[in-house]
Parts: sequence; C-alpha cells; structure tokens
Amino acid sequence: MRPIVFFCFLRTLMLSVLLSATLFAQAEKPGAEPQKRFSILGLGDSITQGGESFQCYLFPLWQKLYTAGYRFDFIGPNESKCRIGILNNSGFGGKNAEYLDAQIDSIYKKYPADIVLLHAGHNHFDTENPVSGIIDAQKSIIQKILKINPHAKILVAKVIPSGKLPKYSYIPSLNKEIAKMVRQMNNPNVILVDQAKGFDWKIHTIADKVHPNPAGGEKMAEVWFVALKKILKPAEQVFEPKLVSYKQLDNGDLELHVFEPQNNKKGEPRPAIIYFFGGGWSLGTPLQFYRECAHYAAKGMVAVSAEYRISYLHKTTPFESFEDAKDVLRWIRQHASELNIDPNRIVAAGASAGGHLAAATGIIKENRNEKTAISSKPNLLLLYYPVIDNGPNGYGPEEMKKRFQEISPLHNVDSTAPPTLFFLGTKDQLIPVKTAEEFKTRMEKAGAICELHLFEGVGHPIFYYAKELTENYGKILKLSDQFLQKNGYLKD
Repeated sequence: MRPIVFFCFLRTLMLSVLLSATLFAQAEKPGAEPQKRFSILGLGDSITQGGESFQCYLFPLWQKLYTAGYRFDFIGPNESKCRIGILNNSGFGGKNAEYLDAQIDSIYKKYPADIVLLHAGHNHFDTENPVSGIIDAQKSIIQKILKINPHAKILVAKVIPSGKLPKYSYIPSLNKEIAKMVRQMNNPNVILVDQAKGFDWKIHTIADKVHPNPAGGEKMAEVWFVALKKILKPAEQVFEPKLVSYKQLDNGDLELHVFEPQNNKKGEPRPAIIYFFGGGWSLGTPLQFYRECAHYAAKGMVAVSAEYRISYLHKTTPFESFEDAKDVLRWIRQHASELNIDPNRIVAAGASAGGHLAAATGIIKENRNEKTAISSKPNLLLLYYPVIDNGPNGYGPEEMKKRFQEISPLHNVDSTAPPTLFFLGTKDQLIPVKTAEEFKTRMEKAGAICELHLFEGVGHPIFYYAKELTENYGKILKLSDQFLQKNGYLKD
C-alpha cells in the first residue's frame, strides 16, 4: 500500500475508533454530548440477510431503534428488501461461520461498524461434528474485528433453534459453547445475546423449520433491541405514538400513529395534522413523519402519521392508497370528539406520493356514490415535493395516467381547494418546477391560495428522514409553522 493511501486509510480508521468510543452507555458522563450517529453491521447467513419467502430481523429492529429515537445506519455489502426499500447487512445466504471468518477482514475494513450483530452457526450438518470449527471461526471473527477497532461492540448470539433435524441437532451444544467462549474471552466489548431463549421453531419459522416468519423476525429484533439499549446512551428523543386501527383488511388492520399534545383534556378542540408517507405508493412507513408529529403535538396539535395500502405489502395500486387516505380523514372526523379534534381545522400533509394523497384528498371532488356523509376533504394542505400531475406527461403507473382525471390534483383544481403550502427542490427529478408553477397558477385562477417555496439546487427528496437532517429541514419546519400560524392552527 502506498504511504499516502495508507495514511488516509489509517486516519479514517482512527476517526471511526474515536467515534465508537463516544457512543456507549458506560462512557457517558453528566453533561456529556448527545449520542452521535452510529453504525450497525448484521453479520451472519440468510437468517440475517432475509429472503423473498421469509422475514429477517433487520426491519423490525430498524423500527424499534428509530422509534426509540436513536440515530443509526445499517451498513454492509448486501441488501435486504423491506417496506422502506433496502437495509444493508453482511448476511450471506447458504454460508457458514468459517466463510464469514475468511471474509471478515475485507468486510470490516470496508464497513467498520460501531456495533456488530453476529449470528452464525447454521449451514452445517450434524454428521460433520461442526461445533468446535464454528467456535474457532467465531473467535477468529471477533479477534479480527477488535484488532481493527478495539472499541467495536460485538454482540454474539446464541443461534436460533431449528426443527430441521437431524441436520441441526448440534445447535443446543453449539449454543452452550458460544456462551462458554464469550465468558472465557472476558472482554466487555464482546457481549452474549441469547437469541435461542423463547424462540420456538414451531411458531417462529416458516415451513422449512429454519428461517424466521414475521413473528420470528420480530422476536429476534426484540432480543437484539433489548441488548442494544443496555450498551447505548439514552436517545435524545423517544417517540411514543398511540396506535389506533381505522380500517380492517383481510391481512391485518391499517393503523393511525397518533401523537397527542400534553394535557389533551376535553375542552377547546385542537387542530389536527395528518401525514402521509412517501414511497411511490409502493414503499414507506408512517415512521417517516414521527419527528414532525412530535413537533406539532408539542405545539398543541393532534398529530397523526397514517398507514395506507402500498404495493410492496398489499399488491395494490395508487387508487387503493387514495381510498385509504380519504378513509383516514373520515375516520378522524367521525372520532373528532374522542380525540378532542376540531373537525373544521384538519391539515392533510405528506411527501412525494404521500404529498399526492394529501393533495388529492383536498382537491379531488368527493364521490357522491360513497356511502357516507362525512367529508374526506381537509381544511389545509401542507405538501412536501408532492406528485401533483398524474396525467399522460406526469408521474405514476400507466393505469394511473389512463385514469388521471380521477386522481390527478393538477387536473382537478377548483375554488374549493384548501389553502396550500408547497415545497419543491429546483432539481427535483420527478416534479418539474414548471409543474409546480402551473399548479400555483391554476390554484390562484380558481381563487384558491397556494404558497410555493423553491429550494435552489435541491433534488427529490429535499431531505432524508432516516439520515442526518440538513439545514433545509429546519427551513421547511419554520415555514410550515408560519403557514399554520397564519391560518390559525398554531399560536404565535
């Protein structure tokens, strides 16, 4: 390695080590700085990586950490698909601990995570008598990681049991040896996590009796989460929404994530703001708008982040997503009294495809054939880089473009459109500035209000909710506050 290249690598590695040393609970002192962002490397086989037919622990763990307010990233060379797109990891389907040991130097040098979640022990046969070899490989993996970064935390799992017998008859013996290995290492950075306890392959795996089903993935995530909380500093902000079912489907309920203001007792009804997440009507999670919901609940509003059907989970189209969005507004109005909400002061908000849903509820005429007298139209719109043109030259799947008159906000503007706040980056790849300006022009010609704010040089999205927030996020929040104050939804 050339001297300059080696120096750059060494400097990067030292910075990573110094950062790692500031993350964990035992290092915390009174008045210490808030927790820095940290990285997690899931290391293992297909049980870590996930697959088309089974559930891994990555996404439910991501949900738990995000809801608990932690700032983190999953890293690694491989990808696991989930409802928010992908989560990176170092799970290698079909590979065993010995394979991981042979690769870990190059993996960890490229992905020097602060925390490693090691779950490895499958992909052998009992007839191989594999336990001693797996233990040797795990010891070697741990030693190699700690040589590169002595401050790394390595959570070593007793592996989940399997009903695939006699192939995996060795797992109980392996787990005893894993526990013994961690005790003998006697290193505070090497921590035993008992993934085997309470994991029942009869109820926690798919038909192959090996890979986790959704309940199994959730079980593993909870065990990792409990272990992580013991070593991490307390998060700056914990999100504690109340989950309320608003719609029953054959494969489960759709829920509202409700953030109530303090002292939300019966009395003067509160204004409400309802957020719809982005993701092309295909991906996404209500967690996207937890920060905004917590912000507005603290300011006295009832804030809601809404679940709706997406194609990744429900095999649906944007038309079903729109039906759900309307049902959210109706449900909120129907239950306004028990939620202490003013039904005449409801804001619909959202980003990208979620911005489309918010805009569509406010602009598309209500269908007279729908069997309810409760209105699904919000009183105010707050739109983050929304998809507003679903016409032939706009954005959306082909069926949406064919039926754009039913669902495209741009093509349905009239005088009943609510006052609207619209944010867009000038380099947005999906929504041209001219489209936003045309929307504003049509709104004003119809006698409606549209306040458009362009962010110079910014693409789509303007900010990423799961990454470090930029200055633009603060600008959007400030402008949103001002818009809500101007319209009487927030006090000055």
